Amino acid sequence: MITFLRASTDHLIDITDIYNQAVLTTTATFDSEPISLDEQRLWFAEHNDKFPIFIAEKSGKVIGWASLSKWSGRCAYSDTAEISIYIKDGYRGKGVGTKLMMKVLEEGKKAGIHTVLARISEGSEASIRLHKNAGFEYVGVMREVGKKFGKLLDIHLLQLVFK
Repeated sequence: MITFLRASTDHLIDITDIYNQAVLTTTATFDSEPISLDEQRLWFAEHNDKFPIFIAEKSGKVIGWASLSKWSGRCAYSDTAEISIYIKDGYRGKGVGTKLMMKVLEEGKKAGIHTVLARISEGSEASIRLHKNAGFEYVGVMREVGKKFGKLLDIHLLQLVFK
């Protein structure tokens, strides 16, 4: 059975491991070097009830995580968040991401988030489908804004507005 719960600092090693796997093997993030646990602690500290982090856990092991992060530090964007979602290799395509996304979006909406943005790199059709199935709408594409694995990549921007 998979459980979904709010992340704590006890989960940071697993969250970091899942993220670093994505850093090294995918274009889901434009980080090109693994993140240290100290860097991840700083990231974790920027989250709260309005900008939550949730994990998916199976048999006591973290198999995925999702977060809402501040889109910008400028106060006019205080009700806008960016979503991130990472699922451990071997658990993708099994509904874990959908359930995690729904949980983090539900909690963000309750806490006052109005708009959620997603930046998805080209070639990530499964992620685009995941977001569209959750109600995100396609906003546009930013051409060749990142370079990873020697290739310039486009970013697709999607948006969900809570009504």
